[in-house]
Amino acid sequence: MPCIRSSTDLRNNYNEISTFCHESREPVFITKNGQGDLAVMSIDAYEALNGKLELYRLLSEGRKAVNEERVRPFEDVMRDLWQEADNGKL
Repeated sequence: MPCIRSSTDLRNNYNEISTFCHESREPVFITKNGQGDLAVMSIDAYEALNGKLELYRLLSEGRKAVNEERVRPFEDVMRDLWQEADNGKL
């Protein structure tokens, strides 16, 4: 069940809402005049969410490359990575 609070609650009970966000790692939805206005979350939860989105983007990019047959043998990729590491590029 989502946590929904008013903008007045946010203003008057900031510490309580902050503690909830940090402990639960869940967002709090803030309403203004009875309508949804904001979603508030801890920075850790925000960074985790952004990390997931980046992972999904990369996975999608990989699936697209496979579908378009833009693939290379694993051994070739690893050889290139080791070469770049040896040359100080990684």
